[in-house]
Amino acid sequence: MAVRGRRDHHYLARAAKFDLQEIRAAVKATRGFNAKVAVLITRSVGTMACAYVFAVIALISLPAAISTGQPIIIVAWVAQTFLQLVLLAIILVGQAAQAVSSDDRANKTFADTETLLDRFDEHTEGGIKLILDRLDTLAVK
Repeated sequence: MAVRGRRDHHYLARAAKFDLQEIRAAVKATRGFNAKVAVLITRSVGTMACAYVFAVIALISLPAAISTGQPIIIVAWVAQTFLQLVLLAIILVGQAAQAVSSDDRANKTFADTETLLDRFDEHTEGGIKLILDRLDTLAVK
């Protein structure tokens, strides 16, 4: 379980990092103006740095909400200002981390499948070829 936690942290670190070169590469790999704008915004907003900036922006208006003394204003500030601003970026980070983790698992599964197919290939030395050759020798006896 501890190993899994370290791996998840690795995915989160890769996904949450604000990397301008990676953002530029993602935008260049995308076709169409609207798609480029969407990728640029998603990659920029989907970072923990952006979540911290949004938290600071939201906290600037907190004293004004508290000074009203009205519970409805404070609840509205929490729901409409803080949660929406900050959670937006954090959810994007989480989705990016899950995507990176999923891609890594898919690559490992593909490599494992290639290894198994190689082992089951009757023309490849070792694996199933060795077993088939021994069965042929037993059948001859």
